[in-house]
Amino acid sequence: MTINCKGKLVDLSTPKVMGVLNVTPDSFYDGGFYKDESKIINQVQKMLDDGATFIDVGAYSSKPNADEVSQEEELLRILPTLKLLVKQFPNSIISVDTFRAEVAKQCVDNGAALINDISAGHLDNTMLETIAKLQVPYIMMHMLGTPQTMQEHANYNNILKEVLFYFSERIASARALGIKDLIIDPGFGFAKTLEQNFELLNQLEGFNIADMPLLVGVSRKSMIYKTLNTTADKALNGTTALNMVALQKGAKILRVHDVKEAVECVTLFNQFK
Repeated sequence: MTINCKGKLVDLSTPKVMGVLNVTPDSFYDGGFYKDESKIINQVQKMLDDGATFIDVGAYSSKPNADEVSQEEELLRILPTLKLLVKQFPNSIISVDTFRAEVAKQCVDNGAALINDISAGHLDNTMLETIAKLQVPYIMMHMLGTPQTMQEHANYNNILKEVLFYFSERIASARALGIKDLIIDPGFGFAKTLEQNFELLNQLEGFNIADMPLLVGVSRKSMIYKTLNTTADKALNGTTALNMVALQKGAKILRVHDVKEAVECVTLFNQFK
């Protein structure tokens, strides 16, 4: 199970870690942390040193009820950061978290190797065609509605069955256009209640039937800190616990804020094989 990232074949038979870099003022955990070049460089250097295979850069907060950000503002935030990282870390594999086709295109043109789309193409009907032309790995996440409305759509009769049906349609559409490297993300926290998040995690091995890499992103999310009656900044231990569950159930990529702890989790998991 490999994906081609700008000519580099990444083997996902052993799970990998994706470090999160949010260049937004309002992300739920690290919003506003990384405003200047030195902080960005130091954080990415740390994540790479700690063992991150991918760096995922986002410039649009997708937390519930997040403010709308124009395409122009998103590009103004993300392109300088992307260019800085490509120059500073030329051998790194950079993913860009966006649901806009034009942002995806400009980022790939400037060195991004993957696109991570929270809407799987639903928020921009030209996204799949754009990815097909760019021929980069594409992470498609399950979400209903938009970040502003998604929690209104958390209604399921059978959440695993309905999320799998969502992916079957998205995968078929992507394959029909010639997109080769697909990664699926169940979208914990997106259009799902606390209980539904855990129900989905409990049935996570059900996604293995899709026969493609599974990305899990539960890092410091409300499903952890609300359950533990704490806050996002105190949710690292809970994140590690659920990351191990995800690995045991088939996750191939852990998307996290804390790379060192996730890499340690993968190292320990590998001892059970």
